[in-house]
Amino acid sequence: MEHVVLTAAQKALKINLNHNIYGTFAEIGAGQETVRHFFRAGGASGTIAKAMSAYDKEFSDAIYGVEEDHRYVTERRLRKMLDHEYTLIEERLTRSIAPDRCYFSFANTVASINFKKTQKGHGWIGIRFQTSPEKAPNEIIIHVRLHENEAKHQQETVGAIGVNLIYGAMFYYTDVKKLLLSLYEEVERSSIEVDLVNFSGPDFEEVDNRLISLQLIKNGFTEAVIFGPEGNNLLPAEILYKKNILTMRGSFRPVTKVNIDMIQKGFRQFQESKRVNPDKLVVLFELTLNNLLSDGEIDEQDFLDRADILCSIGQTVLISNFQEYYKLIDYLAQYSTMRSGLILGLPNLREIFEEKYYRNLTGGILEAFGRLFSKDMVVFVYPMLSDDGTVLGCSEADVHPRFRPIYEYLLHNKRIRDLEGADEKLLHIFSREVLHKIRNGLPGWEECLPTYVDNIIKEKRLFGYTPELSAAK
Repeated sequence: MEHVVLTAAQKALKINLNHNIYGTFAEIGAGQETVRHFFRAGGASGTIAKAMSAYDKEFSDAIYGVEEDHRYVTERRLRKMLDHEYTLIEERLTRSIAPDRCYFSFANTVASINFKKTQKGHGWIGIRFQTSPEKAPNEIIIHVRLHENEAKHQQETVGAIGVNLIYGAMFYYTDVKKLLLSLYEEVERSSIEVDLVNFSGPDFEEVDNRLISLQLIKNGFTEAVIFGPEGNNLLPAEILYKKNILTMRGSFRPVTKVNIDMIQKGFRQFQESKRVNPDKLVVLFELTLNNLLSDGEIDEQDFLDRADILCSIGQTVLISNFQEYYKLIDYLAQYSTMRSGLILGLPNLREIFEEKYYRNLTGGILEAFGRLFSKDMVVFVYPMLSDDGTVLGCSEADVHPRFRPIYEYLLHNKRIRDLEGADEKLLHIFSREVLHKIRNGLPGWEECLPTYVDNIIKEKRLFGYTPELSAAK
């Protein structure tokens, strides 16, 4: 059956006419538009137990408590609002009157564009809701970045997203991919960016929030997302703001001893370089969407296999849609102007100097270099073995003669550096060869992986590992 897209007004009316859906609205800051849809649709008395707008900070503090860091557009503030409002529903409403009612609490805290238009605005939006009266509530929390240039338009867009979230929670909770797509119904993609979604609760026990991150990138909701070692999605602005950021891109299919050597030696060298504060240093393992494609499609299980390994060794993972490195640096620069670092293998360094990646830029490769190296960024290059067994470093990079002067300039100014102390005994290890051995039950792959990673692969049967096949070999 073809999916019929409803307007925000139609969705609000459908919810209002369902007498088993009942709850509260709490909106603070610039997020004052969601409940208006329900009041204007008609029949709101059957849905809305309470609607509150705590626009004034002092009133908001009196209800939800004072924020010690004086920040109010935060996930912590949103959770306080949901906790407070949902508890009031349970305390003040009796089940005997309407035993079939499913309760919900919707909340948002939003900052719209400022008067000088130097800050675009962002917000946290969430809902805690039941799918049956006897069940514990679920929770969906999202973070949005606002891109429109007028506060009025931003507020209206937040209102529409809020209605879509409530409707999706009530009617699409069994299909989270459909729920995600419904967030943008009747909303312009360019007007608002969803860069974080977390699901929790009894109806979402099988939902892996790392896959939700992947869906945000795949659907074009945002260009990059981050999840931590626990597998929960993290807000990029919270993780990266005013930090020194060290990033390593790879396929990590699987993580090998080479990857660990790269990040350990790169971390030490970056930490010791100028303008790096060890207390404000974030390390990211980056997976690009291009790296996740297989025959034109994303293999979700393959992605989870990689994610399981990275999480098990305590890493923070960035998933991005940045094929070109300058786009990655542009993205990181939104959050921090402090020194950043990239760890690359020598083949990846050669790719940076390939003109074909920059044909879409007016200034071509020179524009890309300007965007890449105009920031306070250093590239650390891991060596490789040549065909005759010689160890090759930065000075041996095969760069087109036309760009050699630029390359020499970057080397001279230490914007490109050899990664020091690399373990040359590991240079024969390649992820694709390790993966081939795992999938075909061939011996010797375990010794190429970090401690315990081989055990995780075997226990969880990751990357196509089959114990019976290995035993037969």
